[in-house]
Amino acid sequence: MPFAYDTQQNLVTAAALVNTALRRDGSDALATVEDLDRFYVEHGFAGRHDGDDDELGQVHEVRARLHTLWSADRDHAAVLVNTMLREAAAVPYLVRHDGWDWHLHATSLQAPLPVRVLVEAAMAVVDVIRSDEWERMAVCGADDCQAVLVDLSRNRSRRFCDVNNCGNRAHVAAYRARRAGLEGEPDAEPA
Repeated sequence: MPFAYDTQQNLVTAAALVNTALRRDGSDALATVEDLDRFYVEHGFAGRHDGDDDELGQVHEVRARLHTLWSADRDHAAVLVNTMLREAAAVPYLVRHDGWDWHLHATSLQAPLPVRVLVEAAMAVVDVIRSDEWERMAVCGADDCQAVLVDLSRNRSRRFCDVNNCGNRAHVAAYRARRAGLEGEPDAEPA
């Protein structure tokens, strides 16, 4: 895999954040402050977390901005990322904390959570752009799903999101289609 562990983690977290609003059932998995608290813990954030409605609203705005990256081409994504980093006055530096070895941050751990989420995602996307691996930023291959994914597989074969169980649904549909095709075929005569 061409990306450092922190880059991979930040890409996965960005996709997970975007996907909180792209569930097939139409629900928002980040509708309450409690949902944001769970997201904070599940994705291993450290530092400031206000845990209020204002922070939740700002994270929703960040989520929408990050979503635009998945519909952009590589050149436009570079412009979007540069804007995100410039607005946050991001300055990369190496840190070690909470069991993580040296990795990059570009904002203080005391910066507001929405700023840190945006900057960490933008820094990760910088690596995707610089590595010319833009095809790894994808939209789910299921016809009825718009969730996003980051293909971190070695052979770039991931097609389906995790959030809506699309891979399993596609495999079941393919199995059923094969079975229906077999049942409709006449028995072969012995040779």
